[in-house]
Amino acid sequence: MTDMLSRRDLIVLSAARAVMPGLFAGAARADTPTTAFPTRAVRIIVPVAAGGPTDIVARTLGDKLSAMWKQQVFIENKPGAGNNLGCEYVARSDPDGYTVLFDPGAMASNTSLYGKLSYDAVKDFAPVSMVALVDYFMFVPNSSPAHTLKEFIAYVKSRPGKLTMASPGTGSAPYLAEMSFLQMAGLKMTHVPYRGAAPAFTDLIPGRVDCYFGSGTLLSYSRSGQVRVLAVTGAKRNPAAPDVPTIGETVPGYAVTGSQALFVPAKTPSEIVRKMSADTNTALADPAIQKKLVNAGYVARGSTPEELEQHLKADIARWGVLIKSLGIRLD
Repeated sequence: MTDMLSRRDLIVLSAARAVMPGLFAGAARADTPTTAFPTRAVRIIVPVAAGGPTDIVARTLGDKLSAMWKQQVFIENKPGAGNNLGCEYVARSDPDGYTVLFDPGAMASNTSLYGKLSYDAVKDFAPVSMVALVDYFMFVPNSSPAHTLKEFIAYVKSRPGKLTMASPGTGSAPYLAEMSFLQMAGLKMTHVPYRGAAPAFTDLIPGRVDCYFGSGTLLSYSRSGQVRVLAVTGAKRNPAAPDVPTIGETVPGYAVTGSQALFVPAKTPSEIVRKMSADTNTALADPAIQKKLVNAGYVARGSTPEELEQHLKADIARWGVLIKSLGIRLD
């Protein structure tokens, strides 16, 4: 009886398929995920040198997404030209979701810093998700005579233009935090750009440069006694190093917090963008990821694509005001 019913059911189903194929096609679509993305390896382009703070955060996120997607997520570093090389590369990549930009906050500022760019931060990218908010710590070599921010300010004022301020690249968020500090403190230093934090610290430790602003991932250098940390850029003391004073405690009104986010080329299918955004938010909600970021001075901060778009436009306006006040223009 069971076999007879099965055969009968099969005949009925076959007849129904022949008469109403659209019904079954619709049901199949309803049972199938909107997108199977990703079905192969994904590349996250980091526009700074390997080994630095931005690179570490990108790899932390990439490892988590790789495990979630069961596809390899590769981190590819493309430093240079104030982060513009990596940004341009992603903007010109195929809009299929397999090439992603990990923006360390440079796109918004570069819009005002450069008279001519080969990409448009708003038109050439589709926002995916915020990744983190980040304060920057002020590091000096152990050979520096300054043990406090007040001593550092006095030291620089006694040698106007003779001391050096390193950065992970002209136009980067740490660079702008540095330039804002110099302006508000009334200091003159010579800027020395690097292709990321790792090569800059190679020169900071032996004292070949006199100061560097970097994220909390670099606190390991001060904790191990290789360099000295004097202050942090945020409006409040950072949980990663609560004993480190803010710059604002010495220079009233100073406060700078940067951001990091994911973007893909414009015209990437919206279903891919939304899946990538949702998965990124899921990854950032992992307590282990959050703890790792907090210990490094970051605050995990996911978002929708729409929220990131609003944040980008607000940052373009915010940095634009600062850049104009500093009189900085790069071409």
